[in-house]
Amino acid sequence: MALFDMPLEKLRSYLPERYEEGDFDQFWRETLEESKRFPLDPVFERVDYLLENVEVYDVTFSGYKGQRIKAWLILPVVRKEKKLPCVVQFIGYRGGRGFPFDWLFWSSAGYANFVMDTRGQGTSRTKGDTPDYCEEPLNPQFPGFMTRGILDPETYYYRRVYTDAVRAVEAAASFPEIDPERIAVVGTSQGGGIALAVAGLSNIPRALITNVPFLCHFRRAVQITDNAPYSEIVNYLKVHRDKEEIVFRTLSYFDGVNFAVRAKIPALFSVGLMDKTCPPSTVFAAYNHYAGPKEIRIYSFNEHEGGESFQRMEELRFLRKILKGEVLE
Repeated sequence: MALFDMPLEKLRSYLPERYEEGDFDQFWRETLEESKRFPLDPVFERVDYLLENVEVYDVTFSGYKGQRIKAWLILPVVRKEKKLPCVVQFIGYRGGRGFPFDWLFWSSAGYANFVMDTRGQGTSRTKGDTPDYCEEPLNPQFPGFMTRGILDPETYYYRRVYTDAVRAVEAAASFPEIDPERIAVVGTSQGGGIALAVAGLSNIPRALITNVPFLCHFRRAVQITDNAPYSEIVNYLKVHRDKEEIVFRTLSYFDGVNFAVRAKIPALFSVGLMDKTCPPSTVFAAYNHYAGPKEIRIYSFNEHEGGESFQRMEELRFLRKILKGEVLE
């Protein structure tokens, strides 16, 4: 794969004009208020997965409109503190929460790790346990999740997912052994896009890590890449030729660029300059618009895998500094 997007010097200054509807904030305020009328009711059930160095809880909490969402909470057995800093983690496209032993990285570093299942997903890499519910009739869609309910922001799939994610942070903060003042939201690809949205919607998180984030700068993404999942939107519009403006109006309510201007917490981004799944310019659009303190790690010869283990080390350094007040040499 060769470099296909803008040169790096242009990416660093790429600040595209944002498009959002005038009721963006009202839409999200009303969406979240509506779901908060339902009790959060987090249930933490201790479960045994034969793991000796971590405690595992099977979690259920109320997400969008009170619909029950699954998660894992994984805590290190050996703790230096009574209340732990927590990483709330969101999952990549089509992945589910899988099993607790799929998620041992953060607990190994001394953090509580709350892993939210993504409603309706879990058919790739790791299984899911949460169905997608929608009370309204949905338009025909291209296979996948990108066009589910896309003709109206009220019915769009990611309205439910982003609301679940905000509530997931609240559920994590409610656990007695988690310090609610030291919570980070973290994710890669779709998970990175969800984490970015939460950073713009919730006042609980204190740090954001968003790796090769998906769900950013939709109109440019569909113009420069043939890769899924953005291709789902293209294939939908190939058939529904008269729905283009309706589709992009809906997507504007869910664009990471519009959440980036509202997020103020310290953030660590990463990008692969050969990434055709989440093109570099879409990542830099969100990064350059991001309103809070920010850093970005650039992997010049990588595609959507990004920095992988190299980036994991950067994440550890970043959260050690932000949540623990220490610098990892």
